[in-house]
Amino acid sequence: MFNKITFLLLFLVLTTCDKKINNSENSSRIKAVSKTSLVILGTAQDAGYPQIGCTKSCCINKWNGKKSTLVTSIGVIEPKEKKTYLFEATPDIKFQIKELSSYIDNNSIQLPNGIFLTHAHIGHYTGLMELGREAINAKNIQVFSMPRMFKYLSSNGPWNQLVELGNIDLKPISNNIEISISSNLKITPFIVPHREEYTETVGYKIKGPHKTALFIPDIDKWEKWKISIEDEIKKVDYAFLDATFYKNGEVGNRDMSEIPHPFVEESFKRLKNMTSNDKSKVYFIHFNHTNPLLQKNSKAQNEVINLGFNFAKEGLIFEL
Repeated sequence: MFNKITFLLLFLVLTTCDKKINNSENSSRIKAVSKTSLVILGTAQDAGYPQIGCTKSCCINKWNGKKSTLVTSIGVIEPKEKKTYLFEATPDIKFQIKELSSYIDNNSIQLPNGIFLTHAHIGHYTGLMELGREAINAKNIQVFSMPRMFKYLSSNGPWNQLVELGNIDLKPISNNIEISISSNLKITPFIVPHREEYTETVGYKIKGPHKTALFIPDIDKWEKWKISIEDEIKKVDYAFLDATFYKNGEVGNRDMSEIPHPFVEESFKRLKNMTSNDKSKVYFIHFNHTNPLLQKNSKAQNEVINLGFNFAKEGLIFEL
């Protein structure tokens, strides 16, 4: 009798524990947020990490079954309205849309209510192809674009097919003109200097009900911009800034003057006199595969933190 009772009690305890564990696991997969928020969906440069064909030490471990780092993108979540907005249409867009959807509904994939593009380099707009009839055949997804980008998408294949078939609905935006996309969200594009083979390049100011973020994934050099980056950082709560390369000479087989970006080491010098509070607003993003900021616990990561700055990581959430 004793053994039967003991067995029954053990069975009940184990069953209860199992239910608790399962509930805990389910809870950990639910990513709902209660306030208007911004989430990091990717941090790599246009070609992702690992980069195609790279067998150097920077990428070799990433080919051996480790999770890839997605191309730079951020998302904005409006939980009360159950709406999401995507900044950049990267080659990894299908994974990033799935991730962004999970903050609204963990059981389905919801296409964003709007996509904001910065420019026509491969990591920033080519994901639009996934909205076409060969893929999801989307219906009138709003795509916000500047005048040259608007014309480029409207006039060149295969992108103009997305417009003609009603997969995307192009929405014109203008330099330094704020638009309201909801009662809680205001977006302002602003032109920055960057290679303009096809279109202009913009950054975005994203203003939520309480806080504001700056998003500049691509820019040539800070001194080429007529605006003071220091002043812009002071005006916002978060600043996600171009950190494609950590230092000069990082890409040994190319003339780095042909791919100008502010080296992280240059940004250190440029921003060194800012207050610790303003430095803490900075999150470096958009890392080339050669950038040591992609390497966990690297000297570069420690240097960024020790100097009072931050680096972006997939999954980080910032309340707006």
